[in-house]
Amino acid sequence: MENLKNISPFRLPSLLRLQKNPNLALQLFQNPNPNSSPKPFRYSFLSYNLIISKLARAKMFDEMEQILLQMKHETRFSPKESLFCNIISVYGRSRSPDRALATFDRIPTFNCYRTVRSLNSLLNALLKCRNLEKIREIRSDLDRYASPDACTYNILINACCFSNSLDDAWNLFDEMRRKGIRPNVVTFGTLISALCRNSMLDEAFRLKKKMMRVFHVKPNVFVYTPLIKGLCEMGELDSAFKLKDEMLLDEKVGVDAAVYSTLIIALFRNGRKGEVVSILEEMKGNGCKPDTVTYNAIIAGFCNEKDFVSAFGVLDEMLEKGCKPDVFSYNSIIAGFCKEGRLREAIDLFEDMPRRECPPDVVSYRMIFDGLCDGMEFKEAALILDEMLFKGYAPRLLSVDRFVEGLCCEGDLELLGMVINSLLKGNAIHVDIWKMVVNSICVKSTKLNAFELVDRLRIQ
Repeated sequence: MENLKNISPFRLPSLLRLQKNPNLALQLFQNPNPNSSPKPFRYSFLSYNLIISKLARAKMFDEMEQILLQMKHETRFSPKESLFCNIISVYGRSRSPDRALATFDRIPTFNCYRTVRSLNSLLNALLKCRNLEKIREIRSDLDRYASPDACTYNILINACCFSNSLDDAWNLFDEMRRKGIRPNVVTFGTLISALCRNSMLDEAFRLKKKMMRVFHVKPNVFVYTPLIKGLCEMGELDSAFKLKDEMLLDEKVGVDAAVYSTLIIALFRNGRKGEVVSILEEMKGNGCKPDTVTYNAIIAGFCNEKDFVSAFGVLDEMLEKGCKPDVFSYNSIIAGFCKEGRLREAIDLFEDMPRRECPPDVVSYRMIFDGLCDGMEFKEAALILDEMLFKGYAPRLLSVDRFVEGLCCEGDLELLGMVINSLLKGNAIHVDIWKMVVNSICVKSTKLNAFELVDRLRIQ
């Protein structure tokens, strides 16, 4: 049989790109020519970059680190900083701050010069991991790491806003100006969002005017959205709609589905659901297609109005428009049914969710369980609790306490025993439940001793 042609270092990157399976890509990288003589393969930086990126996306971090170690011994090239920035970002998304820090620290050991780009990747990763303490540590000696730019300060300001340290955020804003670093739309958007979250709308609007008049920075959708949301939460719908119209005047800004969804929620909340249809028509006229969030806002609004027929109608419309309902869509209706005591309809929809290709989540189970407990449907509640724990979902402790208390009052020891067993298997029992059970049974039957109690409850 004719031998297959060997893979060259120039062809390997193309083959790695084509291979979607990261495990097979790793095998190909490690042994590109299994039938040839054991001659060292001359890997290119592009090959390393491709395999490391594939392993990082697949979260095969141990394998990725082995390849990095192998690359460290290469003498024919020096890796680019962008590779390490990608690794740091992946570790940030995976909530692995220590690994992100370690990657940043060892960049120089690869004969690669660190710049503000890798610093920003590190700060952003730490922010995703909510490691605000380490960010503060880096900030205290910032110039030692790299010469900061606007992106650096935007991340630092965002970190201050997350910790609700608005004074520190303003200090950073002043510091970047002293250093001659020009604030951009992200800087102002971050500060305006923080002000709106803290109900400081007047200050937020003053900053919007300042960014335009003093800094000549035009607001974008990320500046307008928190302002509109803040106005809606304050009940100032007319002002919110005026701000939306201001967005529409600038074609480069436009209005996205998030803004329309916020307005729809506010219309329902303020008893103006009759205007929702015109908002939807405006959306379509402006080329803004309603998304799942938009439809969910309408479903939630109809459920709050107890108009479940219309809520189901929105579900049907979503499917017709090719917009798949998500678990929040169904949970809104289930919550509405439970609130109105229409448990049978809530359970029917809950049980129908898998057929609709949207399995219930922990919120779905909690709502059904609480609804059954409120309706004194203890047997069905026990079955839901057992299924919930089996799937690894944790019920609310307060709900379990109320449920067990209700069973104790009912005096159904057989059902109580089943529930205790389920809680034990799901590791969801605590000492207060034991006290409640023992006190209740001892009051009802003073002759029961501890051994009889265990036997009656059938605890394994």
